[in-house]
Amino acid sequence: MTSIACIELKDLCLKTQIGTYTPGATVPDQHLLDLTLWINPRLILISKDVMDQVFDYDPLVIEIDRLARDGHYETQERLLTRIVASCARHPEIESLEISLRKTPVLEGSGVLGIKLYVDTKTLTDIRSGEAKEN
Repeated sequence: MTSIACIELKDLCLKTQIGTYTPGATVPDQHLLDLTLWINPRLILISKDVMDQVFDYDPLVIEIDRLARDGHYETQERLLTRIVASCARHPEIESLEISLRKTPVLEGSGVLGIKLYVDTKTLTDIRSGEAKEN
């Protein structure tokens, strides 16, 4: 069997403002992020307990928090797109799955969100697009 490795971040409550709501509409009070990063198993199956043998995800979490607080977003999709671009800056990430959801949706209940799977080819395309733009 081939080894597959991932890093999972679940239910991260983002401090963000998304959407424009009419008076009386249900305004979400939570925006939750799930992020799964597929990486090379050698970054988890390590011979020594040292940081230079693993993927340091802390800077990415800090960047996600910064993006979330970066101002008002009209859509969840825009924030999710910016987070994916940030992930693409880390060559250790081979593919990823990301979901962003808000709650409540209607009368104090419900969760509504978007989910995206980004494969290796798409990450490579994003990386080359960024290289051309910078």
